[in-house]
Amino acid sequence: MEDDNAAGALDNIVTEFNTYEDFLDSQITSLDLYYLEDEELARQLVELGYRGSGEVLKREEFESRKAAAEASRLSKRSQQKTLASAGKELKDNFLKALAQREEANRSGKMTSIIFIRDRNSHGQEISGYIDYAHRLKIEEFEPYFNGKKRLLPRPTDLSFYNWETQVSTSNPSPNYQVIAENSSGLLFKNKRDRKILNVDPKASPGDNSTRTPPIQTSLYIQAVIYDHITRRKT
Repeated sequence: MEDDNAAGALDNIVTEFNTYEDFLDSQITSLDLYYLEDEELARQLVELGYRGSGEVLKREEFESRKAAAEASRLSKRSQQKTLASAGKELKDNFLKALAQREEANRSGKMTSIIFIRDRNSHGQEISGYIDYAHRLKIEEFEPYFNGKKRLLPRPTDLSFYNWETQVSTSNPSPNYQVIAENSSGLLFKNKRDRKILNVDPKASPGDNSTRTPPIQTSLYIQAVIYDHITRRKT
């Protein structure tokens, strides 16, 4: 515990001071300067541990901790950049649900399937199942989170149906194989762990899968999300 506290104190020093010289200067008193009459000599004595009231911290350790802190900051910033939902003020429940799942779907921990039923730009009712992780990889999602575009099923998605034209399509994705010829309805087989995801609301969604209740959203007639947690073999 003491080691953790000491490490925390050193990290605080690194955060507080931009340079090692700034840190040394903070340890020098006006009395030191009065007697020594040399700022450089005062700094050297602090570095050696002869003067100063705080932590003794060598230049190499200060600079290595400073570099680690900067790397951590840049890593967090780059992660925020890759998340299209980062920093967005989301008010609709559907967009909030997508944001909650974005990082897990991008990293491969989760492969969500989104069911949407709504009307297209021609006013025709359409519905379909979307592989969220795949869509995140092949298109820019910021316009969806900004409210400039609506996420709608396409004929190229896992499953698509136009209720007016009767056009129906199904396609495999990098994450799922579609099992359409099945008495219990549409099934999706995860390509990584071979588990079956059942989208029938009256049936269990399957191993490692969950089905959200229909989302209360003003954007669509109906929206449901199925989450599949991928268990990787170790």
